[in-house]
Amino acid sequence: MTPTFTHDFNTPVYKGKSSFSTGLYINGKFVEGSDGTTIDVINPTTGKITTRVAEATSKDVDIAVDAAQKAFDTTWGLNVGGAGRAKMLGKLAQLMEEHQQELSALESLNNGKTFSWAMNADIPIAIETIRYYAGWADKIHGQVQETDEKKLTYSRHEPIGVVGQIIPWNFPLVMMTWKIGPALATGNCIVLKPSEFTPLTALRMCELIQEAGFPPGVFNLLTGYGSTVGAAIASHMKIEKIAFTGSTLVGRKVMEAAAKSNLKNVTLELGGKNANIICNDADLDQAVSWAVHGSYWNHGQACTAGSRIFVQSGIYDEFLAKFTEKSRALKASKTWDKYGPDSYQGPQVSKNQFDRIMGFIQSGKDQGATVVLGGDRNGTEGYFINPTIFTDTTPDMKIVQEEIFGPVGVVIKFEDEEDVVQQANDSPFGLAAAVFSQNITRALTIAHRLKAGTAWVNCVNQIHPNVPFGGFKQSGIGRELGEYALANYTAVKAVQVNLGYVM
Repeated sequence: MTPTFTHDFNTPVYKGKSSFSTGLYINGKFVEGSDGTTIDVINPTTGKITTRVAEATSKDVDIAVDAAQKAFDTTWGLNVGGAGRAKMLGKLAQLMEEHQQELSALESLNNGKTFSWAMNADIPIAIETIRYYAGWADKIHGQVQETDEKKLTYSRHEPIGVVGQIIPWNFPLVMMTWKIGPALATGNCIVLKPSEFTPLTALRMCELIQEAGFPPGVFNLLTGYGSTVGAAIASHMKIEKIAFTGSTLVGRKVMEAAAKSNLKNVTLELGGKNANIICNDADLDQAVSWAVHGSYWNHGQACTAGSRIFVQSGIYDEFLAKFTEKSRALKASKTWDKYGPDSYQGPQVSKNQFDRIMGFIQSGKDQGATVVLGGDRNGTEGYFINPTIFTDTTPDMKIVQEEIFGPVGVVIKFEDEEDVVQQANDSPFGLAAAVFSQNITRALTIAHRLKAGTAWVNCVNQIHPNVPFGGFKQSGIGRELGEYALANYTAVKAVQVNLGYVM
């Protein structure tokens, strides 16, 4: 019998209880890890232990892969039609909707994000994603290719088999659904590793997946460390595809392990150092509001964070004044109670992440940038960092070139379109970008020239399940979401039938 985590939420915005097993989920059951060891889950608001979860090892990866392969061969894969898969995915979306408040509270407890953001953004996006792929499950098909009258030639889009998935800690449930939605819709079986920092919503989802009717072994969850479980998944000879979301550094390791093992299919959604370009003719107040959202949403822990804010010289001073004022208001007027109805920004996810961000802030100071706002921690408990703004930067500074993944933005002056396009593209990353201008021709011209997988015009951080998402350059390989994601989880087979040729 595996231990159970129970938490009573008694907050201004949600009162309720959540209770679920903290074991590994393999073949439809919660079990202990092979070595019987556990991982501490830390509450980033307090820095104290919330609970402990089972620690998986490479042995458990082998067990989970065998269970997934058995399910693929007998109760899933080509054994279940698209309508059946759609029904189960639709049921899962319904169950998530019924437990939306509980999942939001768990996400806030575990990750540190505010309840309001989890309730109004994260969990609805996760639900919509599962429901979207439920709609695709019975629409996976190939084509008939015309050759001649003596031959029938057609293609099949078949599920790959057992797929490995590794998700990050910044949007735990959203990232989980981005991975499992297209994989299950196309008939694959899954071995998934959540971040060891944020496993709670993933563990709760195991019960909902079971309740939705998915056969044992179709979905397996292993809580563990990247250096052991993640590495074992990436190099496993019986896993034919791996999808990873996280840092570019770790993405390289995943790709290397996949290449050195069985050349498994790889999808990578990696880091970003995203440009937010604000032209002289932008709606200034709207640009400021969106820039605040782009910089500080999810405490700056978003791969799409618009942390390089390029402002044209004609409005630079006015923008900086308003942006600073609005950013300061997040600190001054909002409570740091992440369950409060008016809270906006929570803590960073861990002590390691807190220290990493503070290191970037110190490097900015040491390299001569000007701290206009923040640059320090908030309070003495937990991992809170005040919204931080730098100016007077140079292109070679770490805070300009590297992904900080925290509530830190740099405001950079530019003169004309050629200047800003060159500066924006001067990055090893290419995940997302934004352009603010009331001249739609100018906005689209700039957007089309930016080397980024997503370009927002007069908005930032807009995500929809039916819109593809992914990066250029070192921001990743492949696309998630939309119809594009289905290709990540299918193998195309050509079938040629001889109807009249005689040898």
